[in-house]
Amino acid sequence: MQRNNLIATRVAWQLISFVLVFGLWELAGRWPISLAFPPFSKTVVALARMTANGSLPRAYLFTLQPLAIGMVLCGIAGIGFGIGMGLSRTIEWFSLPIFIILQAAPMAAIIPLITYIYGIGLTAKVLAVVVLAAPVIVMNSYKGIHNTNPSLIQMSRAFLGTRRQEIFKIMLPHAGALIFAGLRLGLAMGFIGIVIAELMITPTGIGDLITYHSSVADYPEMFAAILSIVALAALTLHALERLERKIFPAEIRGT
Repeated sequence: MQRNNLIATRVAWQLISFVLVFGLWELAGRWPISLAFPPFSKTVVALARMTANGSLPRAYLFTLQPLAIGMVLCGIAGIGFGIGMGLSRTIEWFSLPIFIILQAAPMAAIIPLITYIYGIGLTAKVLAVVVLAAPVIVMNSYKGIHNTNPSLIQMSRAFLGTRRQEIFKIMLPHAGALIFAGLRLGLAMGFIGIVIAELMITPTGIGDLITYHSSVADYPEMFAAILSIVALAALTLHALERLERKIFPAEIRGT
C-alpha cells in the first residue's frame, strides 16, 4: 500500500511538472516578444500535421538509420574494448588516457573534421554517433570490470577458480548494471550526435526539417521537429532505465 502511494505521488509530481513547463511555454509563446517562439498549442498542432502528411515519419527513416548502425557498433566494439581495458593492464595503460580526453573534449567541434575526411554521406553520420557515444560506453564497461569487488576475486582464487570463471561468473555479472547504464547514456549521446550531424554535415532527416522550417520562418513546424526528437529520446531512455531496473537488482545498480 505504501509503495503504491509513493508511485502515485511520484506520477502526480511528474504530471504537475509537465503541466507547469508546457503551461509556461504556452504563456511565453503568446507573449508578444518574439515571433520565432510559438505557443505550445501551435507546436502540437504542427506536430500532428507533420505526422499526418508523412513528413515526420519520412524524416525519421533517415535519422534512425545512422543512429541504429552507430549504436550497434558502439554496443559491440565499445563494450568489448571496455571489458578488455578492465582485464588487461597493457590495454588500460595504452587506451585509458585517450578515452578520458575524448570524454572531456568538445566532440561537436570534431564533426566538421569528420565531414572533411568522409564527406556528407551515411558514413560521416554514423561516425558522428560513434564519436559521441563510444567514450561513455567504453568507460562504463571499463569501470564495471575494474571496480569488481576484490574480495570476490580473492575468494574465487582461494577455491582454485580459473581466470575464465573469474571473468564469466564474477566480473561480468558484477559489471552488467554499469555496462547497461553505459549503453543508456551512450544512446543519449548518440541522439545528440545524430542531430548535430544532420544540422552540420548534411540536411537530412530531423535536422533537415529543423533547418528548412527555420529558413522559411515556419516556427511551429521547427519546434515540432525539435519536440519530436526530444520526446523520442526521453521515452527511449526512460524505457531503457525501467528495463535496467527490472534486470538488475538495486544492490548491483548501487541504488
